[in-house]
Amino acid sequence: QVQLVESGGGLVQAGGSLRLSCGASGDTITSYTMGWFRQAPGKEREFVAAVSRRGGVTYYADSVKGRFTISRDNSKNTVYLQMNSLNSEDTAVYYCAADLSTATQAMGAKTSHDYWGQGTQITVSS
Repeated sequence: QVQLVESGGGLVQAGGSLRLSCGASGDTITSYTMGWFRQAPGKEREFVAAVSRRGGVTYYADSVKGRFTISRDNSKNTVYLQMNSLNSEDTAVYYCAADLSTATQAMGAKTSHDYWGQGTQITVSS
């Protein structure tokens, strides 16, 4: 069992930056592809970014490409999402996910993953 806890959310002005963290406990995340997803009010959960087990491969949704950076530190059992140039469309609850058997590029194609965090709210004010 893996428990995932997101942190770093909050209120930020448009154009600003935030860094989210996803800390894992219960098991090492070394074996897991890790991803970030988000869900805005009234919308379905959508894929944001994914990173391979060793961090060498990353994959992004077109809407965040060039603005967001996903990374991981397996020694700290933590995954990060650096978000720059935020805009109002980035307002959502952000979730961390861990998947044992899915390739990085395929994370966004699945709606279910092995473990999810509880989410952290990001609100971008214009």
